[in-house]
Amino acid sequence: MYKSLSFIISIFSFAVLFGQKPDSLSKAKTTEFEEVEILAYFSKQPLLNLTSSAHNITSRIIEFQQTTTLLPAFNTVAGVRMEERSPGSYRLAMRGSLIRSPFGIRNTKIYMDEFPLTDAGGNTYLNLIDPGSISSIHIIKGPDGSLYGANSGGVIRMQPKGFGVQKNQGSLLLSGGSFGLFQEQLSIQRKVNEKYSFSVDQSYLRSDGYRDQSAMNKFTFQTAHQWKYSDKNELRVLALFSDLHYETPGGLTAFQFIENPTMSRPAGGPNPSAKEQNAGIFNQTFFGGIAHDAKINKNLSHTLSVFGSTTDFENPFITNYEFRKEQNLGLRTFFSYKDTVNNKLNWQMQLGFEGQKGWNEIENFDNNQGTPGDVQSKDNLDNLQASFFYRAMANIYERWTIEASIGMNQARISYNSVYTTTPNPSGEINFGDILMPRVATTFLATKTLAIRGSISRGYSPPTISEVRSSDQTINTELKPETGINYEVGLRWESAYKRFTADLGMYHYQMNNGIVRRLNEDGAEFFVNAGEMNQQGIELAAWAHILTPNAKRFISKMNFQSAFSYHYYRFGNYQVKENDFSQNRVTAVPDYTWSNTLSFEFPKQIRLNISHYYMSDMPLNDANTVYSEEFHLVKLKASWKWQVSQALQLEFFAGIDNLLNEKYSLGNDINAYGQRYFNPAAPRNYYGGVKVGF
Repeated sequence: MYKSLSFIISIFSFAVLFGQKPDSLSKAKTTEFEEVEILAYFSKQPLLNLTSSAHNITSRIIEFQQTTTLLPAFNTVAGVRMEERSPGSYRLAMRGSLIRSPFGIRNTKIYMDEFPLTDAGGNTYLNLIDPGSISSIHIIKGPDGSLYGANSGGVIRMQPKGFGVQKNQGSLLLSGGSFGLFQEQLSIQRKVNEKYSFSVDQSYLRSDGYRDQSAMNKFTFQTAHQWKYSDKNELRVLALFSDLHYETPGGLTAFQFIENPTMSRPAGGPNPSAKEQNAGIFNQTFFGGIAHDAKINKNLSHTLSVFGSTTDFENPFITNYEFRKEQNLGLRTFFSYKDTVNNKLNWQMQLGFEGQKGWNEIENFDNNQGTPGDVQSKDNLDNLQASFFYRAMANIYERWTIEASIGMNQARISYNSVYTTTPNPSGEINFGDILMPRVATTFLATKTLAIRGSISRGYSPPTISEVRSSDQTINTELKPETGINYEVGLRWESAYKRFTADLGMYHYQMNNGIVRRLNEDGAEFFVNAGEMNQQGIELAAWAHILTPNAKRFISKMNFQSAFSYHYYRFGNYQVKENDFSQNRVTAVPDYTWSNTLSFEFPKQIRLNISHYYMSDMPLNDANTVYSEEFHLVKLKASWKWQVSQALQLEFFAGIDNLLNEKYSLGNDINAYGQRYFNPAAPRNYYGGVKVGF
């Protein structure tokens, strides 16, 4: 830990000592920095007044990192952890929910504007999104199912480019790097007139990968349109197509990880190797939606969105070749009423509904070295999720905010096994009607210090991929995760918003936690782990250390830090003769720590230094195997050249894993045969050019 820490402190000290003139702090007092706003609860709200633990990732933060992935940007947020098993294979943890995720995202609800990217089956293909097509990401941590449907990890809302375009602009990015990396991004935003604007974003990404059998190809096309066809009515359209293929090298044992981390999973017993079976993922998805906002009068408004997706999914695996046809259709609508009483009381309320219907056809065949063989199983699963919600909020004297909401959530799955020998080939799993209340408040003790607290209920039913997992059985015994979350926090802003700090503490008592397991063939299945006691502390800080001044050697410097502490323990949890009670919860580190230091120099030269630390964590429920702690340091430098009024060139270069750490990012959980580790790339490089027009 100390080598990375000393490295960052040295850089920081150098910047402060040599980049700051004696009068820089006094001049900074006249600079008013932009207020941080979070898009949550139907409107943008200042972070200081928000009743939730929340964070905002801007497009600038995404650009500061390597733009091939959202992983570095998400890992700057306290309580959020994104992992990469191999290029293209990502998973996201919100406060420990990674224990359910072999890939993708579970237990967290993700939206693109008003359109749920999380499908009716509870899964989210976040790896389909190109980072260059996103203008901002708003994160609400902790259970918030009363307004956003079933979840117990949190809610993420991504805003695509094209909504709220202020000026005509475009860019073309080309870059390359280690391990055959090539990236192309084209982005065009146009404000045709005061009523109509649109964007078109297209990207292509490929990589050979660090490990054998880890190549990746990805093509995306996204377009967004916003039409204000009257003073009181607005129409928004979003369409996304993504064609993704990535190979899956498979997990290694600790010995294989040390001896040859570049290898893919070798043959073992009766099972061939990952390379022999051409193991990988093919995913073609079309996602789209139409939203309409209507202002009925000065107080009352209505929002309606209709959305859907279709996915063709193929997974040649070690023991089978799986095909999935997934189709989803949904609707989200709500009325919102807002009013002010004597300029002393601002209040509002919302009443709405969100529902999704999913149709899933899943077929498994023998895998004959990457070619489908004889049929193993065929299942049809239809699922329905519905949520009715109501929220009321009052702000008194612009100082005290009181908020209460409640949601009624329903989830059920009907299934029919077309090709099976089981005695009950069809049936329905009904997870019942669950009430999800939330009560929260924020009080401004001073103009710059806010105290907040909340109590909310979390609820997350099993997803389609957990009920019908890769072991090809339909698990009718899985129960939803439920629990009560208690949370308190403090937020502080200095004068002129130059410094900001956010402290949060939570306690979430989860019942029927869902845990992933693997059988001897490597196929996964899921079980309920009884109680999980989740307690944590999250601390985030932002600082504008040096304010803009082109006369200094360092004209501008910003610092951001995010720290998380997790005390996660199983409650009563026993599997057959094995008692895992009071063990550390699998795949949750005790500590994570992220630091970002950005410099801007004269002549539009910029340097970004980021550091990420993760402590060790157990990889199985018995706590007999652990991953090692690691530090990641990344550098990215850029130079902008204004060629003409209409043309700008930006040259950039970066280093990933500067310290050349040997680590595994995206470990296999409860892996059979001790194959826990997915080695990540050592020190590697990239560079490119971005043309702005």
